[in-house]
Amino acid sequence: MLHLSQKVNTLKQRVEDENLGKRTAIWKEPSNNLDDFPRLTEDDLRNITCGVYQIKMSSSYIHEHLEGNYQFFVHREDETLLRIKLQSRHISSKVYILWIEYNPIEVTAWYCKCKSGARVVGVCAHIAAILWYLGYARHNPDIRYGVKNWGQHLEDASDMPQVIDESESDTDGSVVEE
Repeated sequence: MLHLSQKVNTLKQRVEDENLGKRTAIWKEPSNNLDDFPRLTEDDLRNITCGVYQIKMSSSYIHEHLEGNYQFFVHREDETLLRIKLQSRHISSKVYILWIEYNPIEVTAWYCKCKSGARVVGVCAHIAAILWYLGYARHNPDIRYGVKNWGQHLEDASDMPQVIDESESDTDGSVVEE
């Protein structure tokens, strides 16, 4: 983390210098399923995100976008540069644009236009979700998408038998009234 904190976001600089956010003609839909995107382990993801919070949120975030609320593009001249448009989970009219640069071995840079998307120590939730899906989840058939129903692990309090502890009742002879 200390090493990363000394770096600048070179992809952000490239996006701004080359005006990659506004130039639509340089992007195309991927001709393959991004098969050359590096496979990531859980440890790789934790190292990139600097924790597990974004990784845990990735499943529900991706679940919403697998139904079509996203667009993937690759650069026409540099197919290791992705541009992704994601609709916000919270505001239906808000769209985030993010870029990911990679090689077959590792993810080399990322940038998102959200408030925390330019950082190099860790990543925003949008970047984390895409990395989690492209590098990890789609290669693991046991992965489940969506929000977990934690309620199934709770018992309904109205169905619990009422337990009365007779040692604490009002008829206990050990209670002295004044």
